[in-house]
Amino acid sequence: MIEFEHLTKEYNGIKAVDDLCLTIPDGEVFGLLGPNGAGKSTTILMLIGLIEPTEGRCLIDGVEVAKNPIEVKHRIGYMPEDVGFYATLTAEQNLDFFARLYGMKKAERKEKIESLLELVGLSGVEKKVGGYSKGMRQRLGIAKALINDPAVMILDEPTANLDPQGVADYRRIIQEMAKQGKTVLVSSHILSEVSRVCTSVGILSQGRIVANGKWEDLARIPEGSTSGEIRINVRTKEAMPEFSNSEIISVDYTDDRKGASVLSHSDIRDDISDVLQKTGTGIRELSLDRDSLEDFILSYYQEQ
Repeated sequence: MIEFEHLTKEYNGIKAVDDLCLTIPDGEVFGLLGPNGAGKSTTILMLIGLIEPTEGRCLIDGVEVAKNPIEVKHRIGYMPEDVGFYATLTAEQNLDFFARLYGMKKAERKEKIESLLELVGLSGVEKKVGGYSKGMRQRLGIAKALINDPAVMILDEPTANLDPQGVADYRRIIQEMAKQGKTVLVSSHILSEVSRVCTSVGILSQGRIVANGKWEDLARIPEGSTSGEIRINVRTKEAMPEFSNSEIISVDYTDDRKGASVLSHSDIRDDISDVLQKTGTGIRELSLDRDSLEDFILSYYQEQ
């Protein structure tokens, strides 16, 4: 669990983080969003104990970070945007170094490192990390963040350099961590990826949380926007039913009624799914247009 209690960080009279109050429970994958300068990096640095708050506090599983930085570091795994490794060492040697910092025994280190390299797709790679691509370093960064089997994972732009297979592996790892009851905080500008893996989000603007909750509770289409499109496709032998919902602006059916484009004032995919299931209609696609997601996030930025 992650808790922020009136967390504030001030630099020369300017509040980079302003009275942040937030709880992220066990098993939650939380997306921290916001424009550049919103306070995301400052929040993360206070959470991992690299800087101290001016006021308030942050806690990991009930342990206050600023007062117990060493204990907290044993409970968290952290992957920064730019992951640093020893270039003249192999992946295995780098992970062994970090595992030693946690006091792990040799046999435990060997078993853990082998399983992690397999997990992130680097098993059998013998070349030194200095010769790695950015994507390979990102994979190794995920392994490093997991080396101490943390209760809380903090990931800064985790998919920025990953290829499609790496992204798929990352999603699988995050989903497994959530199933194990671990808490995951993801800070990213890749909105489509955040919406794919995160169960809830918080939006920072000027150091303050301006929106916080589940995607389905927050999703809305900005006033005057016509890009809130929900795309539907059904199996070829099925016919698209009629939809009736007060949030719907318009529905454009295909000629064969095997597809539809729904413009609405909010994300009503759950309601649409219920209608399709009740009428026995097989669903092939039910998605919110990516532009709608960006408009949704940007609307919160622009309101501040």
